[in-house]
Amino acid sequence: MAIATINPATGEVLKRFEEISDQELESRVARASGTFKALRLTTFAERAGWMNHAAELLDNEQETIATIMSTEMGKTLKAARAEAAKCARGFRYYAAHAEALLADEPADPASVSATEAYARYQPLGVILAIMPWNFPLWQAVRFAAPALMAGNVGLLKHASNVPQTALYLGELFHRAGFPEGSFQTLLMGSARVERVIRDPRVAGVTLTGSGPAGAAVAAVAGEVIKPSVLELGGSDAFIVMPSADLEAAARVATTARCQNNGQSCIAAKRFIVHTAVAEEFERHFVDNMAALTVGDPFSEGTDIGPLATSSGRDDVEALVDDAVAKGAKVLCGGKRVPGPGWYYPPTVITGLTSEMRMFSEEVFGPVAGLFRVDSIEEAIDLANATDFGLGSNAWTNDPAERQLFVRDLEAGAVFINGMVTSYPELPFGGIKTSGYGRELSAHGIRAFCNLKTVWVGHS
Repeated sequence: MAIATINPATGEVLKRFEEISDQELESRVARASGTFKALRLTTFAERAGWMNHAAELLDNEQETIATIMSTEMGKTLKAARAEAAKCARGFRYYAAHAEALLADEPADPASVSATEAYARYQPLGVILAIMPWNFPLWQAVRFAAPALMAGNVGLLKHASNVPQTALYLGELFHRAGFPEGSFQTLLMGSARVERVIRDPRVAGVTLTGSGPAGAAVAAVAGEVIKPSVLELGGSDAFIVMPSADLEAAARVATTARCQNNGQSCIAAKRFIVHTAVAEEFERHFVDNMAALTVGDPFSEGTDIGPLATSSGRDDVEALVDDAVAKGAKVLCGGKRVPGPGWYYPPTVITGLTSEMRMFSEEVFGPVAGLFRVDSIEEAIDLANATDFGLGSNAWTNDPAERQLFVRDLEAGAVFINGMVTSYPELPFGGIKTSGYGRELSAHGIRAFCNLKTVWVGHS
């Protein structure tokens, strides 16, 4: 894919970028390696000062970066502003808490015949981050903030359709005070990723993206024995039980499915509703979905902008058409919006069966699959009947049901009476083909640290 800013609302190519040369790539890896030797010796207080300055810059430039994100991948301007604000919050969280999260972990010295015994977290070095376009700032920041605060340095290989966002982030940390080379953007195609992972100066890799991309990166990282963190796709279940507040559940379900124009790994995609309340929930949900406004992402009245790429819309359309051809029923939407731009309307489909691609594949657009079940056991079985395991939502006011959902849903996160989202304070990641490892919280900052055992004997 060419590295370019293409406006999804019109299909117009706004700006093209040249890939960096092999010589420039070598220069940037060398600079990152050299910078790590100095950055690892800086104090938490120094790094926190730079990180807080990055948050201030981001707050002051929120409208600028929000406009870039909306232009490059089509998210609504209000969603882009919220993403920038969330990134600033993530900066401040790690600036405030990194030192405590990486504090030495003492052991009982007497039990190991020592005068001192503890474990210490130390940064690994240069980490390659391979990031997608759907949350072009936040996906990168949730790696960058903890990695830099731990004393690591970053190389960012971003998606080819968000180059201006990538370049902004690559410059932000240096402007905030981090030493030159602490975080660099690599404008290059996927073909050179393996070369960077194999470089002995690179200590680890993290990827957010598709399953095939994750498998390829994990294979190379495993061959050269380097740690990796993968956050891949999801087909999150949204379960509604009879005791739930149905209007609230339907309102949140609409946001959960259509956030970011429906292009989110943790968006709810499969809506599993108990038959006792299915008709009422379906009525609220379909009405809410049909009422959303599709249009110009820069209009304050727009709820859903265009999909980010033409091929992405084609993929969504193909999944819907396959389901309809095999007997599924469309309750709203179901046809691409005519005219320029890559728009697809909010869509609800029922009558899905295992022969349909939508049953097992992730739909990366504002399309919801609606299912009915007769029991909590059937709901859990259906929720788990997927290769994905990123997030899950369950709506119930029954304490016993809540505990069953927490225990039995196969996912990296279970949200009860709420929408799956990410917080700096909580670990984020999945199981099964949704990946491994965790971002955010203490687990995210420790992901690329060496946990070094220290034992001091008697003199």
